[in-house]
Amino acid sequence: MTCKYVGFIVNPIAGMGGAVGLKGTDGEAYLEAIKRGAKPVAPLRALEFLNSIKSTDFYIVSAPSVMGENYIKMSIHSTKLIKVVGDITPPTSREDTVRIAREMSKLVDILVFVGGDGTARDICTAVNTRIPVIGVPSGVKMYSAVFALNPRAAAELLEHYLNDDVSFAEREVLDINEEAFRRDSLEVNLYCYLLTPVHTYLLQPSKTIYADIDEEASKEAIAEYIAESMEPNIPYILGPGSTVKSICKKINLNCTLLGVDVVLNGKLLVRDASERDLLEVIKMYGRAKVIVSPIGRQGFIFGRGNQQISPLVLQYISKDDIIVVSTARKARELTRLLVDTGDEKVNSKLRGYMKVLVDYNKFLVMKVE
Repeated sequence: MTCKYVGFIVNPIAGMGGAVGLKGTDGEAYLEAIKRGAKPVAPLRALEFLNSIKSTDFYIVSAPSVMGENYIKMSIHSTKLIKVVGDITPPTSREDTVRIAREMSKLVDILVFVGGDGTARDICTAVNTRIPVIGVPSGVKMYSAVFALNPRAAAELLEHYLNDDVSFAEREVLDINEEAFRRDSLEVNLYCYLLTPVHTYLLQPSKTIYADIDEEASKEAIAEYIAESMEPNIPYILGPGSTVKSICKKINLNCTLLGVDVVLNGKLLVRDASERDLLEVIKMYGRAKVIVSPIGRQGFIFGRGNQQISPLVLQYISKDDIIVVSTARKARELTRLLVDTGDEKVNSKLRGYMKVLVDYNKFLVMKVE
């Protein structure tokens, strides 16, 4: 087995908009995220990935400074760094990612990037399908099929690649219109394909959107059951998505479709809440329940698109106070539910089994990993 060269690029602002309710960091949203007190997410995800790699049979070619080099030097694989490609002047931009990835692709066997769907698009622009790519999830949305389930899964996938124990597939890069997303309109487009190593269940599938008459009837039944079952004087945190927000429609509330809202005693307490808003609600009322729906085909209930319901929030939520809802069709296509909050202690608390409401007073029991 020959020693392989691994390219490493980090989008240092990826995911910063999630906890503060911005649903992304494209364009001017990064500056607004900073104004709202957002904290970097990608550095921690990058370090978790690097420190989870057990193999030593590789060298690293990195982007400079906050785009990769800094985290490698802090990791257990600092001695593997043999070359830094390019120059940057913070704040970084997508042009930096494209330029550095393009140059790096001539020097490495595989490229690993830390970011979200927007970063995946930039990598696609730079390398297309010339070399294999692994995405370490660190964005807000991450609907694309090039991402590992979490940083540890990305490290395991890289190890299988280094051991020549993978197949390869061209997998979808999806992205949304963030401006439309902030206006509560979901516009998901197929942008391109990236060549990705594949091994067992280490990669997430791309998101699927369901829309037909049976789906709407199922959502209506779920909403009716929840509306009738809501307890008085307890705030309900409602995650994104049409299944959850059908509850708002049932009780005539103007919730967001793609944000996080809080309902109390049949009234809208907080619309489009941030992590800070949710923490204040829990502090004020001492308890809250959370209603979420898994992402179609992927199965994530936390860590994708609802980062406002952060580990800080979830540490105050009992597992018994988490209500998972899903249309029967969506649930049938899932083999498991997934969590990737960025906090292993919180992830462990959520793992095991959960009931999933799929119709009026009808539940499935599904495993959470």
